[in-house]
Amino acid sequence: MTVQIQSLHFNADKKLLDFVEERVEKLTLFYDSILNSEVTLRLDKADNAENKIAEVKLHIPGNDLFSKKQCKTFEEAIDLCVDALKTQIRKQRKKVKGAKGLTLMPDEE
Repeated sequence: MTVQIQSLHFNADKKLLDFVEERVEKLTLFYDSILNSEVTLRLDKADNAENKIAEVKLHIPGNDLFSKKQCKTFEEAIDLCVDALKTQIRKQRKKVKGAKGLTLMPDEE
């Protein structure tokens, strides 16, 4: 899976980019049909501490999954996005397997 990372209103350092790529690529462990992903990191203009926004869009056959989180750090926002996408992937797999008449694994019921 390819991970496209775009940072808006700031220059992301290599450490952050590596972190994002590592976390997003782990989603392939839950669903191996992910075609690619787009990650957008941006700073909100608000003066509050939670001004880091992460958006992750996964392209999968027949559908796209999306998550957007705003936190104090980009790492925290990415972790929350990945957790939300794991839930969406589980639901998507359940829907696809149910439509094909396949039996579900015990953790997917």
